[in-house]
Amino acid sequence: MAGEIPDLIAEVRTGTGKGAARQARREGHVPGIVYGGGQDPLPINVDFNKLLTRLRQGRFLSTLFNLKVDGHEDVRVICRNVQRDVVKDLPTHIDLMRLRRTSRINLFIHVTFVNHDKAPGLKRGGTLTIVRPEVELEVTAGDIPDHITVDLTGLQIGDVIHINDIALPEGAKPTIARNFVIANIAAPSGLRSAEGEEAAEEEAEGEEE
Repeated sequence: MAGEIPDLIAEVRTGTGKGAARQARREGHVPGIVYGGGQDPLPINVDFNKLLTRLRQGRFLSTLFNLKVDGHEDVRVICRNVQRDVVKDLPTHIDLMRLRRTSRINLFIHVTFVNHDKAPGLKRGGTLTIVRPEVELEVTAGDIPDHITVDLTGLQIGDVIHINDIALPEGAKPTIARNFVIANIAAPSGLRSAEGEEAAEEEAEGEEE
């Protein structure tokens, strides 16, 4: 499960509109808005450098934050959108949504693969082909998993891992109803070529008969 909820520190942005947003950027901030939770929207500014550091750490859109704003009670939020400069690809605006601990939300959760050394298929030269490095799950805001784990123990060449093969954290469920593929153990390229040639030879022999 996810560890301690990180703080996201912001200040109230005075004024609204493009002029106030441009002023905030000139002063080294990224303007944003906090909405939802049955309260009025709150315009905020977030320190540009601190936000950029968070973004570069990854999984920003699937991280639950404790938003701290002077003069306001702390509130749990999740980022719903990061607007970026089309040329520099730097953040220019963020949208944060207030959440209750019991809120149900859809998030992309990272998939971690363990016990590579215990997979006979990999020892034989097979390749782990990851189809979905992240999976969208419906989770409870107060209990967001940091990742889900795929155990490769005992897997052979040709084995396929589906979402239903994975033990999901309590309260989490896939947003897609079908039993989709997460990964598979593919045969080594040399073995695939040999099998292909063998199949072609058998087909040719069948035609001659």
